[in-house]
Amino acid sequence: MAESTSRATTTLPKEVFAVNVPNHELLKLAYDAYLANSRGANATTLRRGEVRGGGKKPWKQKGTGRARFGSTRNPIWRGGGIVFGPLGNENYKKKLSKTAKRIAVKQALSLANQDKKVSVHDIKTTGKTAEIVKFLADNKFTRRVLIVVDEKTPELERATRNLQEVKLVRATYLNVFDVLNADAIVFNTKAVAATAAWLNPVEEA
Repeated sequence: MAESTSRATTTLPKEVFAVNVPNHELLKLAYDAYLANSRGANATTLRRGEVRGGGKKPWKQKGTGRARFGSTRNPIWRGGGIVFGPLGNENYKKKLSKTAKRIAVKQALSLANQDKKVSVHDIKTTGKTAEIVKFLADNKFTRRVLIVVDEKTPELERATRNLQEVKLVRATYLNVFDVLNADAIVFNTKAVAATAAWLNPVEEA
């Protein structure tokens, strides 16, 4: 069964895709927070007491004319311990309020829509990668395509997982990083409504 698509006539809600963006300060904060929260504390160094060796005094205390030293593991020696190096337990997280995150995503979507990067398509696939490749070619989507759906289906996940330039994401998991870095953003019909409901929640009385 060949992959088929139908272009939806859904109107993009202005409160999500056409908001005012007075400046890019909030977008910068949200972008940096995404990168910081994705960062792992993987770098580790050894302190003076953790470096192997150095048990023997390199030379006697007096009479050599040289400065006194007790261990070759001294931080000022080559091969010695590291002072103030990373320990692997650093916290690089940056917090942004839920309201600020949602406003930032709306601003990013509005800028993308302003640049005509946003489109609405209902993608139907049997799970074959070739079907998605044909869809991208037919619509002239060449690089960094973000496909936004209300719910991920096994067929769509299987069809897109091996395409490096395609990222599949649920509407409620949209973030500023993905939106700003995408060259094309494809929503399905239900994803538009799901995005609007997520970014403009109805406050309970």
